[in-house]
Amino acid sequence: MPKELTERDHAYWRANVKLISFCLIVWALVSYGFGILLRPMLSGISVGGTDLGFWFAQQGSILTFLFLVFFYAWRMNKLDKEFGLEE
Repeated sequence: MPKELTERDHAYWRANVKLISFCLIVWALVSYGFGILLRPMLSGISVGGTDLGFWFAQQGSILTFLFLVFFYAWRMNKLDKEFGLEE
């Protein structure tokens, strides 16, 4: 028989979904927004010999994704400790 979910369980999952949503929004903004939609506005700013829009489309989105992976792991460990679910 499945265990009944408590309010604490719901709060944990709400916090988890909120964190995932934040990470996905940042990732989409950097990858799609800066790399494609905002590229004309960023074309006047030079980074490493190329314009900033191109840099975001090539390296910036990858570096942001890596940052988000480590941020998510760090924040989930903190969340797990908050709710008493650490390993």
